[in-house]
Amino acid sequence: MSPKLDWAARQKICVGIARGLEFLHEGSTIRMVHRDIKTTNVLLDADLNAKISDFGLARLHESEDSHISTKIAGTIGYMAPEYALWGQLTEKADVYSFGVVAMEIVSGKHNANQKGSVDHVSLINWALTLQQTGDIMEIIDSKLEGEFNSDEAVRMIKVALICTNSSPSLRPAMSEAVKMLEGEIEIKQVMSDPGLYGHNWSFSKLSDLDKHGSSSTSGVTTDQTTTTIKSSVSDLYPLYPQSVIQTPTV
Repeated sequence: MSPKLDWAARQKICVGIARGLEFLHEGSTIRMVHRDIKTTNVLLDADLNAKISDFGLARLHESEDSHISTKIAGTIGYMAPEYALWGQLTEKADVYSFGVVAMEIVSGKHNANQKGSVDHVSLINWALTLQQTGDIMEIIDSKLEGEFNSDEAVRMIKVALICTNSSPSLRPAMSEAVKMLEGEIEIKQVMSDPGLYGHNWSFSKLSDLDKHGSSSTSGVTTDQTTTTIKSSVSDLYPLYPQSVIQTPTV
């Protein structure tokens, strides 16, 4: 049976992923962009320490270049808009992907959709709407049943929203994200993010997402001492968050 992850475990995992990306982007002598940060590429050891895995798509980034122009590769639903559209790759693409994963961790929901449905809302859009309407606590996974640190949970939500901003320049560096998650620095105000292009898209209701699999953090699959966080692959990429969308019933 897959163990249930309590809040302390989720906080530890989220900070661990952030620290791993901080090392790749800033701590190593050679800057590296992972390009495929998602829950299935995070492994947990016996003590629930997060380990970033699968570097098959990783690219080195020379410091003198503002970005890497490259063929798009990665997982739909976790790719940053500037990378998915124009192939412009920087560390901020990983920051975006981390924001999606962080939101999955705190909400216990997949950033995925039921293919073919028409009245759909993306995970990030749903969370952004709740933040704008002052209902941010509704984002937190109901399976935690009130057994969580509310300050840490709200910080994680706000960090996830900042990291998934449509503009890469408004996303924090991973070193800043770590400090925000740990409460060492004040989180910048989460601004309304209507998106860059204003297109209308159809997104999946979050209530439908949970019908087709367990939440990305409520359960894990154990193989001896290594644990892989479950997550379904998204068929929809939330490129253009809308400033006004219908909040789904969850």
